[in-house]
Amino acid sequence: LSSGRHGRLAIQRRTMKAMERTAHTTPRYTDVIFDYCGVLIDWRARRTIEGLYPPGVVDMFFDPADPHGVAYYDDLADLGWSEERIIADYEREHGPAVAWIMRLYFEFQRLGFYDMIEGMPTLMRDLHVRGVRLWGLTNFTVRGVCEMHGKYPWLGLLGGTVISAQEGVAKPDPCIYNIAIGRFHLDPAQTLFVDDNACNVLTARAAGLQAVRFESAAQIRALTLD
Repeated sequence: LSSGRHGRLAIQRRTMKAMERTAHTTPRYTDVIFDYCGVLIDWRARRTIEGLYPPGVVDMFFDPADPHGVAYYDDLADLGWSEERIIADYEREHGPAVAWIMRLYFEFQRLGFYDMIEGMPTLMRDLHVRGVRLWGLTNFTVRGVCEMHGKYPWLGLLGGTVISAQEGVAKPDPCIYNIAIGRFHLDPAQTLFVDDNACNVLTARAAGLQAVRFESAAQIRALTLD
């Protein structure tokens, strides 16, 4: 019991020292913009319909070789197409039976929001405590973003989010970065943009933002606080 207590005390001391170091660290940026899926949220699209159909049907629905498949319509949704418009167009391409799968894909989309990426809630908290302003910039639908916020309260630390479907423009179009810069009154030289897509990172840099391709929460912590 004694050794266990000493072990717990040692862990507590190390934790307190780490918190003290963070508290006295000057953040490298005034603002951080986070992408959602692949950075803050572990998005697993197949979970939306898995269990409703045999694996072969799920594979067919998510076939990346289909020129009018899920990826194609996800891009249109990100640009503001409504769910009903997408379902109608998908039905013209694939028929009514398969179009029903698309309807379920939208209906159970929340099941695809598997969890927050490991370490990101703590990082968001530590950045917020240090006075760094946090923002979101995502290629997604308004409904999807609302569902993510409802499921993960940590996203409430974001001061605001630019949603592609709401703006009618999506990454990597330079216009969407300029929307974020203007709306959130950002100094691009003091703002870090974090995305898991290399193309989005390059265009963000072209817009003047400091930008990095996401690998892990530890990577972003090292760039911002450590």
